[in-house]
Amino acid sequence: MSLIRIIILSLILIFGHLQIVFADDDSKKNIVEKAKEINQELENKQSATEANISSEIGQEEELPLNDPFAGGASASSDSGGLILSGSDGDNEKLSLYHFKLAGIISGGYQSYITLVNSSGDSLTLELNESLNEDLRLVDLRLDEAIFKKADDTYISINFKNQIKEMDDF
Repeated sequence: MSLIRIIILSLILIFGHLQIVFADDDSKKNIVEKAKEINQELENKQSATEANISSEIGQEEELPLNDPFAGGASASSDSGGLILSGSDGDNEKLSLYHFKLAGIISGGYQSYITLVNSSGDSLTLELNESLNEDLRLVDLRLDEAIFKKADDTYISINFKNQIKEMDDF
């Protein structure tokens, strides 16, 4: 009798275990199917978003054939315009009012500024170097460069292109 109970109990456990395994397979199939459906929905939304963006942007603009970083050097027939010695006409071109302060580099031994004119040509000056016969770079601060004029007055230029004339600094 105990042998029959053991056989019946083992058959119940085997069939019960098989039923649990089959139930797990069904739930795994359901999870996989749900994941596929969610993935399909996401792909549909993404393609709709891409279509919306492409319809708003339209055709892409063609890029210009000239180099925007060349500073207009290829388009003008002028020979640079930044000659540091010459006549009064050249000094007129090198007036501080025709430049903007583009950068200040200050080091332990050497300091530089970079000035840019309206055509995009840049000029780099070292401390105590002359811009023209009347202006010499004498001091640098975090946001401005100070020049000494020939009549022992000073003129400063900052990054906002504000030029101030002063008696001393």
